[in-house]
Amino acid sequence: MGAVFILINTAIENEFKVKQPLRKGYFTLKWKRKRKEEVSVKNSLREKRTANGYSQDRLAEILGVSRQTIISIEKGKYNPSLPLALEMAKLFGTIVEEIFYLDSEEE
Repeated sequence: MGAVFILINTAIENEFKVKQPLRKGYFTLKWKRKRKEEVSVKNSLREKRTANGYSQDRLAEILGVSRQTIISIEKGKYNPSLPLALEMAKLFGTIVEEIFYLDSEEE
């Protein structure tokens, strides 16, 4: 069993360029991204918010974040966590991909 673990860990370490060797029982990996270009995420949060009649203050209050967080997300300066993005989609009755999308995708 120990030899199999070492072989699997070595393969994982090589594939994902792990900085430190993995320890038995730990499966959290840190790896270097192979793509060098920056991925840009755009959003239509402002449009969804206004279409549903929410102010920035009210939306922030419902989601349990600050108004500044909503402003930063709308301006594209901050990408929300996955749980926050899911809560937004649920609130607006849509899917996350209709609010947040890659810059290369069309709205």
